[in-house]
Amino acid sequence: MLHQFELFDSYFSLDANSGNLYMTDKSGAQAIKLYENNSKEECIRLLLDSNDCQTSKDDIEQFLHQLQELKDEGKLYSPDILPYIKKPNKKDKPLKALCLNVAHSCNLCCNYCFAAAGSFTDEQPLMPLSVGKAAIDFLIESSKGRYNLDVDFFGGEPLLNIDVVKAIVEYARSLEKTHKKHFRFTFTTNGVLLNDDIIEYLNNNMDNVVLSLDGRKEVHDYFRKTPNGKGSYDIVVPKFQKFAKIRGDKEYYIRATFTRHNLDFFSDILHMLSLGFNELSMEPVVTSPDSPEAIRETDLPQIFKQYELLAKEMIERHKNGKPFGFYHYNISLDNGPCLYKLLSGCGTGCEYMAVTPRGELYPCHRFVGDERFLLGNVFEGITNTVMVKEFAENCLLSHKECKQCWAKYFCAGGCAANNFEASGCISGIYTIGCEMFKKRIECALAVKALCAD
Repeated sequence: MLHQFELFDSYFSLDANSGNLYMTDKSGAQAIKLYENNSKEECIRLLLDSNDCQTSKDDIEQFLHQLQELKDEGKLYSPDILPYIKKPNKKDKPLKALCLNVAHSCNLCCNYCFAAAGSFTDEQPLMPLSVGKAAIDFLIESSKGRYNLDVDFFGGEPLLNIDVVKAIVEYARSLEKTHKKHFRFTFTTNGVLLNDDIIEYLNNNMDNVVLSLDGRKEVHDYFRKTPNGKGSYDIVVPKFQKFAKIRGDKEYYIRATFTRHNLDFFSDILHMLSLGFNELSMEPVVTSPDSPEAIRETDLPQIFKQYELLAKEMIERHKNGKPFGFYHYNISLDNGPCLYKLLSGCGTGCEYMAVTPRGELYPCHRFVGDERFLLGNVFEGITNTVMVKEFAENCLLSHKECKQCWAKYFCAGGCAANNFEASGCISGIYTIGCEMFKKRIECALAVKALCAD
């Protein structure tokens, strides 16, 4: 499957099935398109008859010869492997990660929060250490055959339960050698409770730290308010700046959310760069369609323009020796599509689960509280095997709408929670999200090609 697009006066041809990307001039792109379904002689005739053709017949023949070599090597016009893939067996997917919701409570009241503005309406707001230890035991027991395991500390605001977090980390580390496991820890925080001691602890013990900041002061304060209704920008930004400076080269990123309130979110990205942050993520809000903040189809042209502005900025800064990272533009084209990833996606509900403060297991944090998706608990294990099987078998093959999509091998069918929110089915699709995703991939491909050393 061939996908072609133009960005920044460059022409790109993606062989979607092999993952190979080619950057050419306009004539080269035309030749690649024509040679897919036409003979060499017909391509030469069509190209020479083209009004804007400025290429000689000899040059066209040489270029078509190169295309034929790429085709023979399976790097262009390659066949689709999807029809030959079998649905995965749930037994082949041992658990690899847990999201520990150590706090179903928060010290901010964000308007767009998936958990009732941070309240969660949970009668047990903080995870006891006994639940945390049981979660680690469950992960070890359920991860047979795996060495590397991931634990995400999430909420709510996990700093409200930092002592339990520390104890869980210590407990997990004490079991690594005995069980031949290695834990990788991630921590997400709104930053309100950060202080010098916590910054030191996170830097020494967390493999990745996610800092929640929505960009410009007026945007951040509009959404991310303290319980008394005041904005939190002035509280958290100095702490985040201090954290990032001390963090150095260790992994972290700023995680922002854009909504209909800030469809000009490129300005928020520029602002965060001006604050000294160079690892960024800007996620589109996913909420009820009738929410005033929900992204609508009519917003897509403006959103696409923002993604292009971002890509152009990344290219310019790379050329000037001042690169920065953007989470959604981090893609790899090496070795073609990853079969395991397109069959597993993020592994929600089978390889990856969320744990509530009471020890309940859900497919991921986005499904927490919906009893239809309750999988079991960390003490008794999985009790809803039917639901686990449904998630295990939910892969690219489950999404009939995706079969003819050029971007399918980048997304593996998309986020199950987003799909369910939009369609009422985890194997459905979130159409608006698909369109944003495809635009991000085009921009990411352009950045990768134009920043190649």
